[in-house]
Amino acid sequence: MSDQPGTESALRVMSPFLFGAAGMFATMYSTQAILPELGQAFRVRPAQAGLSISVLIVALAAGAWLWGPLSDRIGRRRSLILSSGLLVLPTIGVALVPTFGALLAARGLQGLCMPGLLTVGVPYVADAFGERIGAKAMGYYVASLVAGGLVGRVGVALLTSAIGWRAALGALALLPLAATLVMRRTLPPEPAVERTPRRRGALRALLRDRQLLAATLAGCSLFFGFVGAFSFIDFRLERPPFSFPPEITSLVFCLWLLGALGPTAGRLSGRIGWRPVAFTGLALSCVGLLLSLTSSLPLVGIGLGLFALGNFAGVTATQLGVAACGGRNRGSASAIYYSAYYLAGGLGGFVPGLAWQAWGWNGVVLMAVGGFGLGLIALSTIGALKARDLRGALALSFGVLTGR
Repeated sequence: MSDQPGTESALRVMSPFLFGAAGMFATMYSTQAILPELGQAFRVRPAQAGLSISVLIVALAAGAWLWGPLSDRIGRRRSLILSSGLLVLPTIGVALVPTFGALLAARGLQGLCMPGLLTVGVPYVADAFGERIGAKAMGYYVASLVAGGLVGRVGVALLTSAIGWRAALGALALLPLAATLVMRRTLPPEPAVERTPRRRGALRALLRDRQLLAATLAGCSLFFGFVGAFSFIDFRLERPPFSFPPEITSLVFCLWLLGALGPTAGRLSGRIGWRPVAFTGLALSCVGLLLSLTSSLPLVGIGLGLFALGNFAGVTATQLGVAACGGRNRGSASAIYYSAYYLAGGLGGFVPGLAWQAWGWNGVVLMAVGGFGLGLIALSTIGALKARDLRGALALSFGVLTGR
């Protein structure tokens, strides 16, 4: 008997939350597709322009330690709505800043607001929807983030070419504002669970949880490479041998549509386990970026497509690994994961920029692939990836690469 009716019903209930997640994620990387334009406007180098991403992500990582435990106390729903509402003002501020330093400050404030939705999103999905549609719920969550990221990148790039970067970035404030109103009216609360007081012992136990550590390290390696590659691919595509204008290079972010396969990755993780799917995601990301080293545009496109597919599948899997940790302290487990995850992403917005300035695209790829290697090692050792899981991951990777 099909579970389609139940899935459709759950999706309708989830839709306010998915809209809120997409609206917030649109603001996160809104500067990523226009880094060259920001560099020209403020007369800063590529690595410095990348700080507009890094500062936000580092602030998000710090804020995770507030919002995660806070959501354990006041409830996930209240945290989601409060976070979305607070984001509106600094998003407007980003469009009004007079200097690059002020831009970084406004982006930092955005980052402090975001964990109330992004960090709390994982335990909220697990608590409110996990029993109804299983691992697919996390896939839908990741797909909503992908949709928001696509709007924030492609939409901002296209608007920038038409009305300028300030108006384009300021217009994004409408998304968290609308999401706040929608979630306040229709977002369902998570099921009531017994709340336990915060204890240092509980935090120490989470830090010793091998599954949490393996999922965190794998997620960090994926996010470091993902932010780094997609932050500086514009610089490469705007230079020879491609020499595309900014409105064309921004279309590379349409590859994010592959994130629509997130529910499939969630379903696979539920069937064969999150570890082999995460391993497959890391392996595909490595292969994809190595293909992007060529000067053939079709191969670059295929490589970046595999890279995006591997990232979205891997991140969906690692988030499912985190959602299964922590018990009543899921908010704290999520805070550990996301603080490390976004710190890695913050480094990904800056450090590969130094590699770009020194060695070009080859340096960016080398850094990202090195990070993926660390993630693969973590899954194989700390994550206790079993031999049969490894064989399954390799078979899955081969199937994706050959189309079988």
